[in-house]
Amino acid sequence: MLVWVQNPFDSLPGEGARKMRFWLLCEAFVRAGHRAVLWTSDFSHATKAPRRFVGPVASEAFAVRLIPTRPYRRNVSWARVWSHCAYARAWARLATAPGVERPDLIVCSVPTLSAAETALALGRRVGAKVVLDMMDAWPETFERLAPAGLRGLAHLALSPLRWKARRLYRAADVVTGVCARYRALTGRDDYFLAYHGIDCTVAVPTPAPRAAGRVRLVYAGNLGRTYDLATVVAAVRAHPEMELDVAGFGAFACDCPRVRAHGLLAEADLQALLAAADVGVVPMAADSWVGVPYKFCDYARAGLPIVSSLGGETADLLVRYACGASYRAGDAASFAAAVRRAASFGRGASRRMCDDLFDATRIYDGYVRTTFPLGFRAQAAGEKRYVGRHDGKKTQRVETMGSCWARHRLA
Repeated sequence: MLVWVQNPFDSLPGEGARKMRFWLLCEAFVRAGHRAVLWTSDFSHATKAPRRFVGPVASEAFAVRLIPTRPYRRNVSWARVWSHCAYARAWARLATAPGVERPDLIVCSVPTLSAAETALALGRRVGAKVVLDMMDAWPETFERLAPAGLRGLAHLALSPLRWKARRLYRAADVVTGVCARYRALTGRDDYFLAYHGIDCTVAVPTPAPRAAGRVRLVYAGNLGRTYDLATVVAAVRAHPEMELDVAGFGAFACDCPRVRAHGLLAEADLQALLAAADVGVVPMAADSWVGVPYKFCDYARAGLPIVSSLGGETADLLVRYACGASYRAGDAASFAAAVRRAASFGRGASRRMCDDLFDATRIYDGYVRTTFPLGFRAQAAGEKRYVGRHDGKKTQRVETMGSCWARHRLA
């Protein structure tokens, strides 16, 4: 079975990042005996610049295709909207070019809605089954960015996008997602939960000795409007025993000497920073739609106690595994109290949570088992998939699954 996996946002191992969701998913399909192609952008969402590779781009196990993408500078901008639309069109053009073998299964991340629409159109065109994988709540995430007094108007203005998203979810063969909270947005009773997976076989650095009377906090992730680092910094200023390390791409400046900005770090440097920390922080705005973010898994693999402002599923996990504490978003005193509680936990609890819930092999092998029957049915139904002309007559031409396969290696 040939599987296409599409996501424009994840960083790639060749950029110095760890293996993320869609790379790991391709590896899982290959482990199960299938072939995979990862379609992604040639533009880095994390750095807002063309991807720069410090290692090999292509995997030995599957193909990687880079889609030309218009640049944008801000996460919330018309330039990003146009970029996503152009990306979807470019994907459709490359995917239907002569000599490209048609897939049996397409796994497409949401966002973006435009790429999801393209995936469904491609599926109809070639007889492939389509899985939409919900990574974030679009357009609900944008609604919270409107001023408080205009939220009602924003809700009304975004109604067409909500209807479009629901229509796309209904049209997909399967809808999966990274947290249970998104199930209600899809309108699907058969929604399949697949948390972000992380490679639990990777050796993490030995934790550094803790300094008596000090609590070293770490934040690892993008620096945007969804994250409330101002509350964290206010707590650090008010409590001399606290220090904060910030690793990620984006605008961040602080004159507090106990707050250190490291920029976007390579994976090895990030792991060393996590090993030196006492507590990992997940500081989200009160109305955030984020479910269980990547950084939650990073902290858990490193064994860090976690302090989070997210409610619902994430807060429940912290209680269930006794590996951290929750606080009221925007409340520096509540944050400081949560840090004191979390710092009293050992590192083993969050690592147990990681092994139980976020192990990439377990998660993505299960993902493959769930979606494989779809691709198998598409393969069986679509053996005769191409229409051509011979001797002036319209005839069907039988193509085997491997007859026009070409691996695209990118330097």
